[in-house]
Amino acid sequence: MAYSTKAQEFYTAELSSTREAGLYKDERFIHSAQGADIEVEFPEGAAVQQVINLCANNYLGLSSHPDVIKAAHEGLEARGYGMSSVRFICGTQDIHRELEQKLTAFLGTEDTILFPSCMDANAGVFEALLGEEDVIIADRLVHASIVDGIRLCKAQQDSFKHSDMTHLEQKLELHQDKRFRMITTDGVFSMDGDLAKLDEIVALAERYDALVMVDDSHATGFIGKRGKGVHEHCGVLGKIDVITTTLGKALGGASGGCVSGRKEIVEMCRQRARPYLFSNAMPPVIVAAANAVLDLISRTTERRDKLEWNATYWRRGLTELGFDLKAGETRSCP
Repeated sequence: MAYSTKAQEFYTAELSSTREAGLYKDERFIHSAQGADIEVEFPEGAAVQQVINLCANNYLGLSSHPDVIKAAHEGLEARGYGMSSVRFICGTQDIHRELEQKLTAFLGTEDTILFPSCMDANAGVFEALLGEEDVIIADRLVHASIVDGIRLCKAQQDSFKHSDMTHLEQKLELHQDKRFRMITTDGVFSMDGDLAKLDEIVALAERYDALVMVDDSHATGFIGKRGKGVHEHCGVLGKIDVITTTLGKALGGASGGCVSGRKEIVEMCRQRARPYLFSNAMPPVIVAAANAVLDLISRTTERRDKLEWNATYWRRGLTELGFDLKAGETRSCP
């Protein structure tokens, strides 16, 4: 079938209006490994220049760490390039189980299940756990992947004003007639740089018999004294029912995600989460490298401590120079 002229004209006009509105996303081509200093060609075809990179999520500098690269090479040699299957057919190696066990121990949960990405984890977790008789009450600034995951679920949807515990309590009172109430929030809101009030959220959840789900992608590996995440920072380790997080930021920066939490919840995802059941398993090379990352950050908090010092120094310096920073204590500095 020929490409519709009507469609072509429509999409051309849409792209033009996007550019005119200043919303067009041009890509920068990196000619080096990911790091604090990178070689960038931008715009396309321009001369390559070295720049300081302040916008990656490579929080701990592990994307090109020699130990991580070595583990990836060894994983590639020993276990191959790809699994060519989903987990429950023939896509699970012992190193997948090893990584799930290490994530469980690191996050302080009961069990963990790997996904191709945290976006896939968020796409699968709600539908696997909730139905029409339930309600999801989400912070209004949750990540787009949570919004998409909620849309795929038949549960009723509601929200509370950003980090407004009074409003959240009102919503919990309103939905006492539902079978399950799930409070959903980011751990760190990456665009604003603030932390969820997980201690207060957990207290409300206990009072109103609700579940708590947290996407901790912008916290795992470096928030909290041992880098376990916002649940450690807020003193509620072991009290979060569902944690989703990524291996694509601080934990090596490649890809992969997980659902971690109550063992029954994880098993429900293993049986019913569609991105898990119908997507190829994480490649062995990434799993092997991620196992090395978990070993590295479990041995010492040196990198996490240096990151905290850097962020404090950066915030103080920018403030002294007269920049208007949004108050916060995370590594995201808007």
